[in-house]
Amino acid sequence: MKVLIPSALRSYTECAETEAQGATVGAVLAGLEARYPGIRFRVVDEQDRIRRHIRIFVSGAQAAGLSHPVVETDEVIIVQALSGG
Repeated sequence: MKVLIPSALRSYTECAETEAQGATVGAVLAGLEARYPGIRFRVVDEQDRIRRHIRIFVSGAQAAGLSHPVVETDEVIIVQALSGG
């Protein structure tokens, strides 16, 4: 499936879009980690939850967590909030 990568994480992938496989969001992230070491830690916290400033959308619907199911035809979008003042 297609995975869109936010600009803040492109230092890992060196591209805005990549391919991944898995039956859940967590499995997709594990696959990305295998190809791009370190990326999962930027998306998932120490309690194995999606970080507060990250949103993951699966074919337009926000994923509730790492167990959110995905299918091969889905598009996964990782969105990282920007902050500042």
